[in-house]
Amino acid sequence: MNDKNLKEKISMVGFDIVAYAGDARSYLLDALNKARIGNITEAKKLISEAEESINEAHKVQTNLMSEEAGGSNLDMTFIMAHGQDTLMTTMLLKDEMTTIIDLYERINILEGREIR
Repeated sequence: MNDKNLKEKISMVGFDIVAYAGDARSYLLDALNKARIGNITEAKKLISEAEESINEAHKVQTNLMSEEAGGSNLDMTFIMAHGQDTLMTTMLLKDEMTTIIDLYERINILEGREIR
């Protein structure tokens, strides 16, 4: 594969990672909004959807890492760097949203509200 095609491939992987991480981010923000209005069950389903998107991003990333481990010389592109950054911040957001949703659930229980 020539350098131009390889760079395009790496950039496309970066785009895939951004897309999956972006989907996950949307699920996570929706989950927070559901928890805020007391719909904890739906919030937790959205967290699971986010985890699936994050896992897909990891699969794409791992495939590229396997190529590099196999001897391919892969140069980092700006798009790939953006993809990596987006994935890592989304993973952090997932951890934060999970904690916040758990807190909303606990507050609802302590205040005697129905958990939906």
